[in-house]
Amino acid sequence: MPFRFAHPEPPRPSAAPRPRVFPVFLPLAGCPGRCLYCNQPAQTGQAPEPLGAVLERARAELSALAQPVELAFYGGTFTALPLPWQHRFLDLATELRDSGRVTRVRCSTRPDAVTPALLAELRARGLDLVELGVQSFQDRALAASGRGYGGALALAACRMVAEASLGLGVQLLPGMPGHGPDDLAGDVEVVASLPFEARPEFVRLYPCLVLEGTGLAGLWRAGEFSPWPLPVAVEALAAALRVLWAAGVPTARLGLAEEPGLAVLAGPRHPALGQMARARALFLHVRDLLAGLPAPVATLLVPARWQGEVLGQGNALAADYAALGLRVEAGAGPEFALG
Repeated sequence: MPFRFAHPEPPRPSAAPRPRVFPVFLPLAGCPGRCLYCNQPAQTGQAPEPLGAVLERARAELSALAQPVELAFYGGTFTALPLPWQHRFLDLATELRDSGRVTRVRCSTRPDAVTPALLAELRARGLDLVELGVQSFQDRALAASGRGYGGALALAACRMVAEASLGLGVQLLPGMPGHGPDDLAGDVEVVASLPFEARPEFVRLYPCLVLEGTGLAGLWRAGEFSPWPLPVAVEALAAALRVLWAAGVPTARLGLAEEPGLAVLAGPRHPALGQMARARALFLHVRDLLAGLPAPVATLLVPARWQGEVLGQGNALAADYAALGLRVEAGAGPEFALG
């Protein structure tokens, strides 16, 4: 009998399709300074503008929607916006929720810009989820990038969000200055070790790129910073995915979204980075399962859903599976099978 197994990636909390996320970008708004690696206008495709203009445009665009959306306030540091702007944006969200156009509200912010009292207030005003730009839990890496907080504070912020009965998302920046593959392994172990009730709904993994217009670009040009090569990034991300999957934590994204005008000078940029890392993580999972089977097997049967991903970008993993003695073939059922 073949040995059957499911893909190790955890399912989303709800099997039902969720409304699409409608992003309202607030580039640099509320930020205490410009981070070494950050060029938010290029990353979001939107230049900073007065908050009143952002609010009114969001009101017009959201009011015209035919289908409900999940509203996200991205870019900047939402919880550090000057008052009363946090309230104004959340009041708009409540107004649109009451009309059925918004189902859920999230924001992104820094770990050092949240307190229990503030989170409780924002939850009472309709906030549902907080994405924390943790970047890393490693003190050395945080100091090298001038983040202004340490790993203990970042971890405390994650717990604060959960204790406020808000959903939690965590953003990590593998390969930032002072951050190696072992540091990423440590970061995901921190996430995986959080109590079940405090674990994030998702993690975003954004390998550090050298963007034009950043302080990091100057360090790179001076030979004082070297980003991870693409193969190193893929291997480190695959290892991180395995830890997160085992802990039941999905990944919402791997790598920056491609935006027009995003000038990347160096770093592990690839349009199929997510597929490459996920395929490598699955290969490592299969390799470990194979080692535990009592008898040799010759075939890996792959469900239709995963047939376009299992061999990696450009069938890059075909030789790796062959080295394990496996033929990779299309399967008919919903599960993988080794037989």
